[in-house]
Formats: sequence, C-alpha cells, structure tokens
Amino acid sequence: MSARNRGPLVLAGLLLGVGLGGFVDGILLHQILQWHHMLSTPLPPDNVVRIKVNMFWDGLFHALTWVMTLAGVWTLWRAGQRSDVPWSTKTFVGAMLAGWGFFNVVEGVLDHQLFDLHHVKPGPNQLAWDVGFLVFGVLLIVVGWALGRAGREDRVPRGGLRVPHPAH
Repeated sequence: MSARNRGPLVLAGLLLGVGLGGFVDGILLHQILQWHHMLSTPLPPDNVVRIKVNMFWDGLFHALTWVMTLAGVWTLWRAGQRSDVPWSTKTFVGAMLAGWGFFNVVEGVLDHQLFDLHHVKPGPNQLAWDVGFLVFGVLLIVVGWALGRAGREDRVPRGGLRVPHPAH
C-alpha cells in the first residue's frame, strides 16, 4: 500500500502546534516576562484579588493548551500505526508551525482585538506589539504551509520501527 494519506500526520502537527504555541505564549508572555495575563485589560493585576483571578484564567488557558498537546500526541501515535501515512518530517514540522501560527492569529484577533482581554505588551506601542504578534502568526502559517508542501511527495517511513495497526 502506498503511503499517501498525509491527513493524520497533518492533524497531529496542527494540534501540537496549537498546543505548544499556546504554551510558548503562556509561559513566555504570561509567566516569565509577565507582560500580560488572560484578563489583564478588564481586570488589571494591580491587587491580590485581581492577580488571583488572572492566574486562575491563565491556568484554564494552560489546561486547554495541555489538552490540545495531548490530542496532538495521541493523533501522532495513531498516525504512526498506519501504513498509509507517510512519515514526513517536512509535513509534520510544517503542520506544527502552521498550528502555532493559527494559534497566534486566532488568539491575536479574538483576545487582543475583538474581546480586548489583553494585549501582547500593554502601554506604549501596544498596537505595534499586537500587530507584530499577528504578523508572526501569519509568517508561521506561510512557512509551515510551504514546508508541508515540500514534504507532500514523501511516501515511505523515514527509518524507525513501524508498528502494524492491529485489525479490529
């Protein structure tokens, strides 16, 4: 059977990209740099109660990114058991980059602009930071798409052990 069904590998990469992209945002921007929290525009973290509310919503955000990452790992595991799925690094990494970019664009449009929940870096040049976040997301999608296209001709596993999918 020819390995031509890229869908499961692409889906795994997209899910992992969304999940890991969310972790980059949450860990880097929320926790390490502390530029913003999930609700820092309507509830500025300027007292203990507001900080706790923002931390709670940051935790829910991280839980969602964790679920997306687990879904990506599960989907990747299932894809690896199928003989019709090409094991292509380009396809997989391209889908992960596109997933991260999709996360940035959706989060940037919804949370930063439409709902005004928070901004990348509030204060001077706030709009520039928000636009930069969106542009970075679009670039990730474009690079991911191009990399995925470059891997579309990969038809066979690239090394490693392939476990046959058990008949049900």
